Amino acid sequence: MNGLVGSGIILHLASDWGTLMTKRKPLSTVVAESLSEKIRSGQLLPGAQLPTEAELCAEYDVSRTVVREAVARLRSEGMVVPQQGRGMFVSETPAPRNFSIPDEALRTLPETIALLELRLSVEVESAGLCAERRTDAEASGIRALMEQVDAQQADPAVVQIHYDYDFHLAIAKAARNEFIHGFLSYLRPMIVPRFQLDYVVTSALKDSYYARIHNEHKTIVDAIERQDGRAARQAMRKHLHNSLGRVRALARASGVAATEAEQKAAAASLFTDMKRPAPTGG
Repeated sequence: MNGLVGSGIILHLASDWGTLMTKRKPLSTVVAESLSEKIRSGQLLPGAQLPTEAELCAEYDVSRTVVREAVARLRSEGMVVPQQGRGMFVSETPAPRNFSIPDEALRTLPETIALLELRLSVEVESAGLCAERRTDAEASGIRALMEQVDAQQADPAVVQIHYDYDFHLAIAKAARNEFIHGFLSYLRPMIVPRFQLDYVVTSALKDSYYARIHNEHKTIVDAIERQDGRAARQAMRKHLHNSLGRVRALARASGVAATEAEQKAAAASLFTDMKRPAPTGG
């Protein structure tokens, strides 16, 4: 009898242990939820850099693979964004419950991301050519325009996210390639009016945001003044890559994604005016 009772207890304990093992969360989920709570509670503020992989491994006593999976989950949720060459940072994009974006603007998010990817491919070379071809007067003009644009630091609620587009156009003009400058000028009315800056940056964080953008601009201009094409390309790539990361985070936080068919339709609409009839032989 005692043996049967003992066997029953063992079976019951084994059943409970199996239930606990089944319900136990994966380590990457535990780490992701812990970091998410730190972000929501304000322990990790918007714009703050996440600890390094090694530091997170030590803090949670887990492997690098677990940390990478946890950070990838936060990134997919728009809670953290990468800054090229620096690491992962808490997103400055307001949480979805704290901001409202018109439906029309949300529908253009996939197009905006696609256009930023296009700009990245064109403007990196534009910056390099500018550094190699600019005159002293053009370099001085670009710096003066940068200082003028960066000094404004307006309330994010009343300024467009691409408020620095004229600065980018000045660089393209000094690249001495009329196709690059003409193409970016053509894109201007499609890109600039799309989003207010406060969709991706809260007013409380505007000072640190503007300071970081100014530093990115300054790195580009310094390279142009030194006539260092390689450094100018690297600096422009970092600047636009960071901008793209912020808009992608906004899309993730808003639950917005584009299908391939939607993107094709948008591209066809955007570039209809650029089509020219093929020349006829004669």
